[in-house]
Amino acid sequence: MSKYSVNSNGYYGRFGGQFVPEMLYPNVDNLKKVYQEILNSESFQKEYKQLLKEYVGRPTPLTYAKRMSAAYGTNIFLKREDCAHTGAHKINNAIGQILIAKQMGKTRIIAETGAGQHGVATATVCALVGMKCAVYMGEVDIQRQAPNVARMKMLGAEVIPAMTGNRTLKDATNEALRDWISNPEDTFYIIGSVVGPHPYPDMVAKLQSIISEETKWQFREQTGKDLPDYVMACIGGGSNAAGSFYNFLDDESVKLVAIEAAGLGLDTPDTAASIARGTEGIIHGSRTMLMQTDDGQIIEPYSISAGLDYPGVGPLHSFLAESGRATVLAATDQEALDAAFELTRLEGIIPALESAHALAGLKKIDFKSTDNVVVTVSGRGDKDMATYMDRFKL
Repeated sequence: MSKYSVNSNGYYGRFGGQFVPEMLYPNVDNLKKVYQEILNSESFQKEYKQLLKEYVGRPTPLTYAKRMSAAYGTNIFLKREDCAHTGAHKINNAIGQILIAKQMGKTRIIAETGAGQHGVATATVCALVGMKCAVYMGEVDIQRQAPNVARMKMLGAEVIPAMTGNRTLKDATNEALRDWISNPEDTFYIIGSVVGPHPYPDMVAKLQSIISEETKWQFREQTGKDLPDYVMACIGGGSNAAGSFYNFLDDESVKLVAIEAAGLGLDTPDTAASIARGTEGIIHGSRTMLMQTDDGQIIEPYSISAGLDYPGVGPLHSFLAESGRATVLAATDQEALDAAFELTRLEGIIPALESAHALAGLKKIDFKSTDNVVVTVSGRGDKDMATYMDRFKL
């Protein structure tokens, strides 16, 4: 077992755990008892891998970014999760979790979503297997991610607006948890990131680890070298970063770099940088780093990116940051917008605003010309076109 793996009590170091209402404890505890056995079973792995190949379109490409590499004076590779079915990495996790839900005899699925990519992925797999689906989404995010809302509805999901707080991802998660408390028997909650009570952070990380599994052999195939020097990904809750890092965690020569959303700046109240600005606390069922007041009240986050507009981070990432295994940087809204425009003009790839934060991290590191850098493009930019049109006057 890796020293970065979750322990039997659901902790990464002191982060993680299982802090849930009493009514939900049987559901969460039952999932904890069966998820490893299901994930490791031959029948699950066969069906999961077949769907990833024939439905999702994996493996996704590892693209050498020739013009970006020339611009930065180093070797940049893009792990193209934007090429996966539904347009982001979220489908990897959604397919895995709905197969688990089916095996556990559940008949109804709920989910939370910010940018809408996880909501679309969940609605997609529910349509695939014929299950009822309800997706909770903050009212603000419903407005700024309208194309994804339409996709979810077309796929047959009920999209339920969260009207509390600042009406974004945190509030959607709160509403989904309330639903689960009210419907514990027939409902399975497909959490979209490496957040929530154990076993969700570990389960989601394992399902997303296909990203780094592919990256390893693709990099070796393309370069003849065993390992890249850097792996970079954005973090909100952190599922794409967990998947991108997972199979490199014990390869200490590989520098892991996570980029969170600075919003309008780390020195402003309008930020979502929970590692840079946060303190240790409990949110949505786990102990982690989060933005909170001295008396433990959540500070509302801000990011131009709906998927990173979250006041906490997955407990794995809190542990990786504290242990020094991962370096955590922060990119502002403007830096992310500039990075998105740069990738589009240099490589013909329009990234999601979430992914643009990872790309913005390239300007914050002094690379050597011989370095090999993998950046995960976690999603495509279709859903963010309204923002791009407004900011770039397109």
